[in-house]
Amino acid sequence: MRKYKVGILGATGTVGQKFVSLLKDHPWFEIKVLAASKRSKDKKYREILEQKTVDNINQFDKHILDMKILDVINDAQKIANSVDFVFCAVNMSKKDTKELEELYAKLECPVISNNSANRQVPDVPMIIPEINPEHTEIIPVQQKRLNTKRGFIAVKSNCSIQCYVPALHVLKNYGLKSVLVCTYQAISGAGRDFKTWPDMIDNIIPYINGEEEKSEQEPLKIWGKICDNKIINADLPNITSQCLRVPVTDGHTAAVFVTLEQKIHINQIINLWNNYVPEIQKLNLPSSPEKFLTYYHEEDMPQIKSAREIYNGMGITIGRLRSDSQYDMKFVSMSHNTVRGAAGGAILLAELLCAKNYIS
Repeated sequence: MRKYKVGILGATGTVGQKFVSLLKDHPWFEIKVLAASKRSKDKKYREILEQKTVDNINQFDKHILDMKILDVINDAQKIANSVDFVFCAVNMSKKDTKELEELYAKLECPVISNNSANRQVPDVPMIIPEINPEHTEIIPVQQKRLNTKRGFIAVKSNCSIQCYVPALHVLKNYGLKSVLVCTYQAISGAGRDFKTWPDMIDNIIPYINGEEEKSEQEPLKIWGKICDNKIINADLPNITSQCLRVPVTDGHTAAVFVTLEQKIHINQIINLWNNYVPEIQKLNLPSSPEKFLTYYHEEDMPQIKSAREIYNGMGITIGRLRSDSQYDMKFVSMSHNTVRGAAGGAILLAELLCAKNYIS
């Protein structure tokens, strides 16, 4: 099997580095291009990582470290001609990111994006592969708008909603009515570590710009339906959220409160979670976790330090399910934000698109 040739836009950032790391020895994908801003153009990847004082540079293959960086904008045509598709993890304004992703799509280069710029465009699918793989069906509509034959944009959702929306999704048949969620988000979600953000040590910041809006709106698109050539957001559940930055390196945690239209016993819910088998399991995608949802019965579990690495960081962990005095129930759930919530989730989405022949 010939491997797909892949480019990474924004390869020098935190998520870009995670893409490079996760694509090492990937059975389907081979990195052919690393691109970043014009400041990095023609510099070797090793040189950029050394400037950023990245730990453990030698985790990357020598040929990757020796690869010269291209300019995501000025070299766009060259990049598009060199690869089968690109992952996008650039650090640009929403306006500029949106224009950049459309530029590549119009150059007939599919874009699998980690960015938020195109998430609310009605004909751009925002996909968690285990939940709404059917939204890939909107891609021909988008291609008609863009006047492309193989170019399109597909996005993964916000990193924080991936730690709790999977648990909620399994309860949809019982009528998700209202949800309150508080997320406790790692500093890597801001592209930072404790060396570059010492103010986060022994601290909590009760605000993350734009995060609460994403937490309340993005799940509704994921649960939406394709109608009249666009994805129509679901009406329910009503979601309210608070998002806090906490002194954790990697991994997002959510405290979730739920009211259902139909009543269901706690033990039934745990069984539904443990026995949930997503439709995409049949496709045997390389990055698909052996088990999507894992429930812990211990009172003090899951804990982020151990739970974030489950199934190579692609699994979702849940615990502390119990009745609540204001809502029907409450629980906690966790996921690895830079793997499942970012690069790993985008790679799984790309595998889905290849398996469904949207990327040739």
